[in-house]
Amino acid sequence: MKVHAPSAKALTPALLARWPFPNHGVDADKEARGHVLVIGGSVETPGAVALAAIAALRAGAGKLTVAVPASVAQGLALTIPESRVIGLPQSTGGSFLAQGADKLAPLAGGVDAVVLGPGMLDAPASLAFVRKLLSHFPHSTVVLDAFAMGVVEQGALDPRVIMTPHAGEMAKLSSTTKEAVCDDPLTSAVAAATLWNACVVLKGACTFIAQADGTTWRHEGATPGLATSGSGDTLAGLIGGLAARGLTPPVAAAWGVVIHSRAGEVLARRYGPLGFLAGELSAEFPKLIHAAHHRQRRP
Repeated sequence: MKVHAPSAKALTPALLARWPFPNHGVDADKEARGHVLVIGGSVETPGAVALAAIAALRAGAGKLTVAVPASVAQGLALTIPESRVIGLPQSTGGSFLAQGADKLAPLAGGVDAVVLGPGMLDAPASLAFVRKLLSHFPHSTVVLDAFAMGVVEQGALDPRVIMTPHAGEMAKLSSTTKEAVCDDPLTSAVAAATLWNACVVLKGACTFIAQADGTTWRHEGATPGLATSGSGDTLAGLIGGLAARGLTPPVAAAWGVVIHSRAGEVLARRYGPLGFLAGELSAEFPKLIHAAHHRQRRP
């Protein structure tokens, strides 16, 4: 099916000013700033979960729970002392088992945003886990990243779901080529958002955000250093943290893309265009979010 994709609106300062950050007030406790659940990881890639989880806290979320395969839970708990860490059942290959989703179901009523997929292995068992988990969290914003996005092969999702593919992932999920996605990324993003009934963030030098209703935005960044291992995990966590604070899925996605890009610009000025680490991005988020919020409050 050919999808007509109109021009995407640029995420300009004037447009972003219409989407203020929540003003929690000086008396707000951690409950008021939202609870994020980050799920993913494997024996080989536990760091991806750490990057996403730290980014969620740096976005200003008040509470953090992390769920990982049982074999890496203790290491993550020591790496992120601010979090509650839950070890889930795993297969002999280290992937999630579907029944592990039931262990997280009791959290559903108190979790505002779920970040699902960073560091997750590509296995049928993991996708069964993802589908079951989505059914347990019907009222949470869910950010799908990495192999968790493969769940779209089993049917449409929900507008509360945010997907964060790069061009290669989009090509695989859409059964096309990376070249085709890169030739017309806006059309690819709109087609995916329409088909999957989700908010799609197609990452690249120019990132496109598309909603199922055809609304689109774009953000152009010239920071090649952001194309590095762990950068996408950090973005997913940032978006999840903003969603937990109360931003709607498309607004959380838009601000996440912008703040992530601005953090890359800060590090590029400090270190040079290449060579800064994804783990260094999150430390820049609080200052950038505060500055953006301050500009919005000016008369």
